[in-house]
Amino acid sequence: MTRTRLLSVVTGMLALFVVTASPHAQVGQGLADLNAVPEATLATMPSMTPAIAKAFVAARPFNTIVDANTFLLGQKLTQEQITPLYEKAFVHINLNTGTAPEILLIPRVGKRMTREFEEYRPWVTMAQFDKEIGKYVGAAETNRLKQYVFIPLDLNTATDEQFKTIPGLGDNMLREFKEYRPWKAKAQFDKEIGKYVGPKETARLWRFMTIK
Repeated sequence: MTRTRLLSVVTGMLALFVVTASPHAQVGQGLADLNAVPEATLATMPSMTPAIAKAFVAARPFNTIVDANTFLLGQKLTQEQITPLYEKAFVHINLNTGTAPEILLIPRVGKRMTREFEEYRPWVTMAQFDKEIGKYVGAAETNRLKQYVFIPLDLNTATDEQFKTIPGLGDNMLREFKEYRPWKAKAQFDKEIGKYVGPKETARLWRFMTIK
């Protein structure tokens, strides 16, 4: 096989991987979850200090990025100081319920994008996001924006691949998610998952969930 032919085959295989893998991702990849970043790591991120990181960790989980942002402003940081942090870590936005104030906290996003996010609701897959948002800003910017968002995962039907897109989710928790199927209510999730990880981590994980 010639080098040109080999490159063509490899490129084709990579393209196939992207096409087949992208529908599985329901939580944007590439950014840390501000609700899960270890305190020592958080303290090294832009504009953070050990004292702010300690207070932030004690106060989380934050239900939205607006809540986290309000807390950081209360630590005497300016918005200009906070925004670089969001290039590294964020509280992911629910594509189907996220508000304009949440969306506008994504670095370099304007009011037009808040309208586009809302126009195509309900979002069902990330492939849909790629198609619709890509029409306006192109693939590179769509991929950047996708890091900041998620589509809720149905506890009763989500695949292993989809569950594994949740930041910080290990194999043990994946087994617990599947063991208690069929899930019927959030109270059941709080009780069963809370036995293993406590209320704060249970609340963080629930943000990514739905029961249909």
